[in-house]
Amino acid sequence: MAGKQKKTYKDGKTGLLLTGGGATAAYQVGVLKAISKFLPRNHSIPFPIITGTSAGAINATTIACYASCYHLGIRKLEYVWNNLHTSKIYHSNASRVFGHILTGIIDTYRADYAAKKAVSLLNNEPLRQLLNQVVDFRRIDRNIAQGHLSAIALTASSYTSGDSISFYQADKSITPWKRAKRRGVQTTLHTDHLLASSAIPMIFPSVKIKKQHYGDGSVNQLSPLSPAIHLGAKRVFIIGVAQPIQHVHQAVDFNSPPTTAEIAGHLMDTVFTEALNSDLERLQRINRTLSLIEPEQRQETVLKQIDTFLINPSKNFHVIANEHYEELRWALRVILRLMGGGKGSDSTLLSYILFEQNYCKRLINAGFEDGMKQEQQIREFLQL
Repeated sequence: MAGKQKKTYKDGKTGLLLTGGGATAAYQVGVLKAISKFLPRNHSIPFPIITGTSAGAINATTIACYASCYHLGIRKLEYVWNNLHTSKIYHSNASRVFGHILTGIIDTYRADYAAKKAVSLLNNEPLRQLLNQVVDFRRIDRNIAQGHLSAIALTASSYTSGDSISFYQADKSITPWKRAKRRGVQTTLHTDHLLASSAIPMIFPSVKIKKQHYGDGSVNQLSPLSPAIHLGAKRVFIIGVAQPIQHVHQAVDFNSPPTTAEIAGHLMDTVFTEALNSDLERLQRINRTLSLIEPEQRQETVLKQIDTFLINPSKNFHVIANEHYEELRWALRVILRLMGGGKGSDSTLLSYILFEQNYCKRLINAGFEDGMKQEQQIREFLQL
């Protein structure tokens, strides 16, 4: 009977970092699905420490809820993404899209003392409803108590203080932390934390938690690796969204000024990828420095050796998204065209907001293929 006991990885100190990226987070599901092929069906998650930002926070929470059975968690997550439509993330019909924009414009003329709603291009109230249906937050505490999970952290950006806030749920051994422009706050996670972490600036409305307003966690997150390390991770498996550059048209006119959509896409690309790249460079320098210090003397420093494994897409999602442009509701296509981001545009904005099942399925397949191609390296890193 002992041989059939479910294996847990709580003492392994391996962390999972899921970055932001809107609809491109479907790629993460594919990589996680590939890893499930390396594990027996009755095993818990191989990542006792889970951290996520923006759309990655939603994937991270779903995995944490099913930490006792990794295969089941992946099936649940894949089912949601495979059956996704834009209307399940934000209102996409014409009356609601333009009505929301008009309401936002009217709100700006109200007196300061009047109650105002958060201004945004799109209304993501359907996402709140979806999260309430598919995420059972009560399971997180249960998985921590049973040893299937050590900790989970979701990062959001405070518009009030300008700090990067990592809301985490863990046992009492993990204490809150405070560094320059970033803090760890212990709490009981709920839907507002996910909405706050995934509130892409200007696209989705900010979320008020207690007395502060929060937006997408990628905005002020200068050190994406920090939450996992503070939660005790000694190695971190990272699924990013940095893609190979590929233009929709071979001949790109660089003499023309960028459109609003191209600027917005460029800002998103930067927010979702550059901070991670910089943080990895800093970590590599620290690891090289520690390798030059005698083992006995390393204990005298607060620095720790942290191993990382980064997997990024081998395909360009912007090109794939452009092939599914017509699946977007006409009201949203009108807005994109007004911004200079219509079909054939070189803006990557579409790839982040196209929550349609055919597009998401292709990204899941891309992640699965990339994960399977690196099976041996992943097995060695995760010690599977």
